[in-house]
Amino acid sequence: MIYLELFCAFFKIGLFSIGGGYAAMPLIEQQIVVKNAWITINEFADLVVIAETTPGPIALNAATFVGTQVAGLGGAIVATIG
Repeated sequence: MIYLELFCAFFKIGLFSIGGGYAAMPLIEQQIVVKNAWITINEFADLVVIAETTPGPIALNAATFVGTQVAGLGGAIVATIG
């Protein structure tokens, strides 16, 4: 069930985020901190730092980080695909 929720959350973010990774960050915060409470606001600040310093698209790095925090390796894969 958590895998489906992760996939749907990041699919919505990818579907409605226009303008790149920085524009997607408020959508990511709304979905993962406010709506689903998967991570805290302090962990979200860490997520932003990690996503910016890691090579690759910011939103993709954020999805991988959240998936790992919520459901381990399987969650990271599902969130990244979403």
